[in-house]
Amino acid sequence: MFEPLEGIRILDLSRIYASPAGSMILGDLGADVIRIESPEGTDTMRDWWPFVEDQSTYYLTANRNKRSVTINLKSESGKELFLKLVKNADVIMENYKTGTLERLGLGYEELKKHNPTIILCSVTGYGQTGPYRNEPGYDPVIQAIGGLMDVTGHADGDPTRVGLPVVDIIASLYTSVSILSAIFARNNGGAGQHIDISLLDVQISSLANVASSYLMKGFISKRMGNQHNNVVPYQVFQCEDRPMMIAVGNDQQFKKLCNILGRPEWITDEKYKTNAARVENRDDISTKIQAIFKERTADEWFRLLSEQGIPSGPVNNVEQVFQHPQVQAREMVEEIPHPTLGKVKLVRNPIRFSDASLKIKKHPPLLGEHTLSFLKEELHLGDDELDILRAQGVI
Repeated sequence: MFEPLEGIRILDLSRIYASPAGSMILGDLGADVIRIESPEGTDTMRDWWPFVEDQSTYYLTANRNKRSVTINLKSESGKELFLKLVKNADVIMENYKTGTLERLGLGYEELKKHNPTIILCSVTGYGQTGPYRNEPGYDPVIQAIGGLMDVTGHADGDPTRVGLPVVDIIASLYTSVSILSAIFARNNGGAGQHIDISLLDVQISSLANVASSYLMKGFISKRMGNQHNNVVPYQVFQCEDRPMMIAVGNDQQFKKLCNILGRPEWITDEKYKTNAARVENRDDISTKIQAIFKERTADEWFRLLSEQGIPSGPVNNVEQVFQHPQVQAREMVEEIPHPTLGKVKLVRNPIRFSDASLKIKKHPPLLGEHTLSFLKEELHLGDDELDILRAQGVI
């Protein structure tokens, strides 16, 4: 089967989630991704609970379809080894603090001397420029600074972070897209380049309608829990058995909802017949709808709403998610062999090609699992040389 990025080699110096998840996407697409860590381990995500035996489930999330090679980049011998690998690489990914690669003698200008077409992708909290460039950047802090927490949570409650590292996840997508674009540009007569991805920039770009409402209208969006600032009804309602989300996106859908609820008189009521009117009378209409939703189960409401094309769905916990018939039909979970755990279950890449397979080919690697075989194949080092490097703590 065709693999879109077959022949592309990536040296991945990154750790934690945003950049490793980006390199994982590229590995899923067929790139040869080589994780480079220090012999003692660089990625603290390996230490994050919960564990399956001695393997962090968090680490397993973002590191399939890669190999692991350990090199001490702080040693001269290690730096020399790495620069030899750079000559045959297409991309280097890193998410050290700004300026760290330069202090190691591995900045972009130095890398270009060894490979003029190299693409370096740096992912940091705040980017390579600006007064915050040296600050550490972590997902929940960026959610706070970037405005996401202020619009998340209930109106009378505290600002709330999203329950997933959503800034990291979105950053991983921008990272992979930017690298693919740089490869395309280079292969069409361009040069290599240094890509600067900032988590804060990513978060700002993701403010979507919240940003445009402010920039063009001066409207500052408020926390509204599961409701929508601009559309009504667009929220969670409690059913007889569990909560359910409905998203009535236009007046035609509202008319259908009124008939389903047995309230056709709302269709012509001046307080409800347009979305603008419903926004003005949000509490009134939401309270009336809530009273009716309590009369049936979420599954019963879903069937009725689905028949009329109204977007809706019960609020599922993670167990219910993976038991969902659509998730199972799409085969979103793949079980693969692992050298110490026997088998592990991982979530598949969501991309579906008609003429390419994105099946998981490599388990998330153990620390340094491929060091010896890779250096033998790539740099043709013999056993004696490898023994010396290992004794010196270089690998």
